[in-house]
Amino acid sequence: MAFLTEIVSQVGGRRDNEDYCSFAVSGNTGCWVVADGLGGHCGGQLASRAAVDAVLDSFARNAQISEQILRSHLEAAQNAVVKLQGQQPVLSTMRTTIVVLIAEPTQALWAHIGDSRLYCFETGRLVFQTSDHSVVQRMVDAGELSSRQIRHHEDRNRLLRCLGNSDPDFRPTILPSPQPVSSGSAFLLCTDGFWEKVLESEMVVDLAKAAGPSDWLTLMENRLLERAADGDDNYSGVAMMLDNKGP
Repeated sequence: MAFLTEIVSQVGGRRDNEDYCSFAVSGNTGCWVVADGLGGHCGGQLASRAAVDAVLDSFARNAQISEQILRSHLEAAQNAVVKLQGQQPVLSTMRTTIVVLIAEPTQALWAHIGDSRLYCFETGRLVFQTSDHSVVQRMVDAGELSSRQIRHHEDRNRLLRCLGNSDPDFRPTILPSPQPVSSGSAFLLCTDGFWEKVLESEMVVDLAKAAGPSDWLTLMENRLLERAADGDDNYSGVAMMLDNKGP
């Protein structure tokens, strides 16, 4: 079984790209990470990079799948961001969202904090998506908004949780146990600059058309660019598919 992966990360209409994403594979296990940094004075760029690097470094030391191990990867990311905050006063407000996927050929586990999302697709259908830690998601949960209205709401960027907050606010959502996956399972990890422009129904349509993760990302990015406006946010996406034709 092979993990087929493609990544896109673009500045959008901003001056700097505060998103960062990467992945690593160790034996039969892979780890994919996307982060969206927050904070001026390049703090967002530093926070997202530090968080992703910390997760992958922790994964390299313990490439197993469990809720406890995944939590330890996120704790490493939190510690890395907090450490940078303390090094320079100008970085004290730096924060970042993060979403992490760990997968083996037969099972996968994921976690997130903030509004960067993971979508899981089985047999071409969307079967799971993470729930944002945001003010507007709370409004959806309370029945005050529809989930589609999140994309254009004036408070859509108000987060309730992220990496870099004080310890009591470090509350990532972690899937309690690994979920079964198989050849044909597909995942999309992305920042809000990506999912705000591409509807879930469109992700499914484009997945059906795609021969692999590169095609899938290209189709979705084309939709995003058609809707782009001056000053739009950075956007990043990681597409991963499990393929039984691989080694």
